[in-house]
Amino acid sequence: MAINSPEKIPDKINSFIEYLNSYSFLNFLQNLTGIREKLIPDPYLFGGGLHQIKRGGFLKIHSDFNVHPQMRLNRKINLLLYLNKDWKEEWGGQLELWDQQMKSCQVKVKPNFNKMVIFKTTDFSFHGHPEPLMCPDNVSRKSIALYYYTNGRPKEEVDPKNGERGQTTLFRRRKGSEEDFTTNRIIFKKIFGSFYIRKKENY
Repeated sequence: MAINSPEKIPDKINSFIEYLNSYSFLNFLQNLTGIREKLIPDPYLFGGGLHQIKRGGFLKIHSDFNVHPQMRLNRKINLLLYLNKDWKEEWGGQLELWDQQMKSCQVKVKPNFNKMVIFKTTDFSFHGHPEPLMCPDNVSRKSIALYYYTNGRPKEEVDPKNGERGQTTLFRRRKGSEEDFTTNRIIFKKIFGSFYIRKKENY
C-alpha cells in the first residue's frame, strides 16, 4: 500500500518530506553522491510517499522506471527511510541490492527504525525484498520513499534495449530461484550503482 497524496499524509511527515526536498538537503545529496547534474525533487511523489507492506507481502528484485511521466526528467536517486521499531530479523523484509548480472546479492539492509538508505538508480540497480514477510498480522513494514531526478543522465546508466520507461518496472529472476516472470526477461551488462546508508538513532 502506498500513500502519495499530501492531503492524506500527516502534517508532521509532510513537513519532513518538504525538508527532504529542500535546497539544503538536495545540496547534501549532491555532495554525498558526487552526482554532477543538478538534482530535482518530485512534488508529485510519483511512486513514492508512505509505503506499507503487511505479512506475506514482498517486492521482487527489479529496476525502477527511469523517466518521470509528468516532469519528463530522469530518475537518479532513491531515498528510503524505514519506520519500523523493534523489527526482528526473523520477520525478513531486508532490502537486497543485487549485481548487474543478477548472480548474487551484494548488500542486505534490515529495515530498522530511523535507518535511511540512499542509492543511485540506473537501469541496472536491481533491488527489492523478494521473500514474503513473516511479521505478525498486527505489524507491517513501513517506510518513506522519495525519488530525485536530473535533466539527462550519462549513457552508461541506460540500457538502450529498454528505452524510456515512464511507468514500467523491470522484474528480474534471482540466480538459483524458481521465480517465473513471463515478461521482461532481460539481460543487463552495465555497472551496478553506488550505494549509501545513513543512520541516526536519535533526533
